[in-house]
Amino acid sequence: MIRKNPSFRISLVAAAVAVACAAPAAMAAGAAPLQTREAPRAAPAADAAARLIVTYRDGGLSNALKLKTVNAAATRSRAMTAAAARSGTKAPSASYMRKLAVGADLVRLDRRIGARELDALVAELAADPAVAAVEVDRMMRHTGAASLRGGMVTPQLTPDDQYYAQYQWHLQNTAGGIHAPAAWDVSTGEGVVVAVLDTGIIDHPDMDANMLPGYDFITDTFVSRRPTNERVPGAHDFGDWNDDPNQCDVTTSSFHGTHVAGTVAELSNNTSGMAGVAHNAKVLPVRVLGRCGGYTSDIADAIVWAAGGSVPGVPANANPAEIINMSLGGGGSCKSVSQTAINTAVALGTTVVVAAGNSNGDVANFSPASCDGVISVGAARITGGRASYSNYGAKVDLAGPGGGGGVDGNPNGYVWQASNNSDTSPELGAATYMGMAGTSMAAPHVAGVAALVQSAVVAGGGVPKTPAELEAILVDSARAFPATPDRAIGSGLLDAPAALAKALEVPCDPAVEECAPAAIELTNKVVVGNVSGTAGSQTLYSIEVPAGAKRLNVMTYGGTGNVGMYVSAGDAPSAQSYDYKSARPGNNEAVRVNKPASGTYYILLVGEAAYSGVSIEARID
Repeated sequence: MIRKNPSFRISLVAAAVAVACAAPAAMAAGAAPLQTREAPRAAPAADAAARLIVTYRDGGLSNALKLKTVNAAATRSRAMTAAAARSGTKAPSASYMRKLAVGADLVRLDRRIGARELDALVAELAADPAVAAVEVDRMMRHTGAASLRGGMVTPQLTPDDQYYAQYQWHLQNTAGGIHAPAAWDVSTGEGVVVAVLDTGIIDHPDMDANMLPGYDFITDTFVSRRPTNERVPGAHDFGDWNDDPNQCDVTTSSFHGTHVAGTVAELSNNTSGMAGVAHNAKVLPVRVLGRCGGYTSDIADAIVWAAGGSVPGVPANANPAEIINMSLGGGGSCKSVSQTAINTAVALGTTVVVAAGNSNGDVANFSPASCDGVISVGAARITGGRASYSNYGAKVDLAGPGGGGGVDGNPNGYVWQASNNSDTSPELGAATYMGMAGTSMAAPHVAGVAALVQSAVVAGGGVPKTPAELEAILVDSARAFPATPDRAIGSGLLDAPAALAKALEVPCDPAVEECAPAAIELTNKVVVGNVSGTAGSQTLYSIEVPAGAKRLNVMTYGGTGNVGMYVSAGDAPSAQSYDYKSARPGNNEAVRVNKPASGTYYILLVGEAAYSGVSIEARID
């Protein structure tokens, strides 16, 4: 993690910051000495004892039989691993930890083992007839990376918060901002609960009134800094600093969860501090990250609990969240236990928003951002361009303000919200305001706008949007990028007033007016990925072609199954009536129109067989 720390005297002093994956920046609430600080990005923890998540085919097996299965696999795998066999030590022994909300069991090995031996153990266990699935309980970490600290009306609602105008470009009508003032005339998020699964929160006068009682799901004393492995009420952030390089990289505390929660619902119009996106919503803080990160198993249970589901050993959640924000992740494609937890939350009606990650790589290789059923959020700069660290790819749904770090200077390179100025425990510091950059910062902007939408819909007498409906509203209403990004980061830039307008628009009544076909609007040269459908399904898209265009290219590619593509100008096509067609076996379809007339072109995707993971793109030259 890279952090910067200028204090606030009369104005915030700019400081250069090198952005690795994402950048935090901070400003203190009082006068403090100026300082700049950088620290390396935290590495995954070296687990004191490996943990495995095992799903058994017979959920009624006794714990003793479950452990017998694991220990037998450990013995077999050790004999097959030459280095382990030569060491002369016994195979690791497993102990039972608990049942997860998703039905899997968590077991702990009594000591660390090498990567090859661990891989062999997982393979042996997966091959056991009693086992349906197994995965290592990996550590995930937050997706923030650099910080800057410092001490420190009209028809469109302009907050009177002290630092809003100068620092919070990300909420304003900048090229990369969410254009919040016009949205606040319609909704401020009242009545909506947003769960923030992160490092927990600290006491902060600009946030406390919007924080609900949360829960601490961390089950490892080293990670949590609490005296026991028990889960406990409250979500206090004890600090995630680490001074032991044998565990993970040495870092100062990030207070990441406080910053993320502030983006969602920091108090506004209170003449002090800064503003939040949905400043009349409530945040349910859920602590899942601590020193060196957090376990997948704890995060999965927290997802289910936050959505109102049942978790063994944890009291029922009195404030189920309509929206969950997870500005966290790890390497590898979506984990089975994470997907099952997300599926449970979505089935309960909760929308799950996830940061795409900060490795400048394809999001398909990161979890939980690559899971199905989530809104995966990339990061944009103040210019509206892709932040260099942001993950990308077909699974990214849209981009939110993440900040470009030092390349855009201070304050414009960072997203600004509440924090603490301590390097370690928050009790040793004081309330502050910090600028950070990363997809961690982009995601809670999306979660906040989702809260604005749900609040407005209910206030208007409507029924809350389903997760799929809410995702479609946010994605389809996104503002076009000022220029085509160098990598695909979704349908466009998060636009708060446009999302509200789309959610509240009155459906066209064909009895009194001529209605355009209901279609998903494509943006020129922006890929829409992860498209799926059943055999015989039909999905209609549209693209506006300006006068003077030389050609229109529409293509689909990737994924599995078989789609057909039918294109018409002005009217929706069908498989029997169309202007252009491409229906080859598989998903690689292409239609090219030279010198197209200006107007609306409609593209119909038909499932010749069930298909998934398909990308569609329209290019106008």
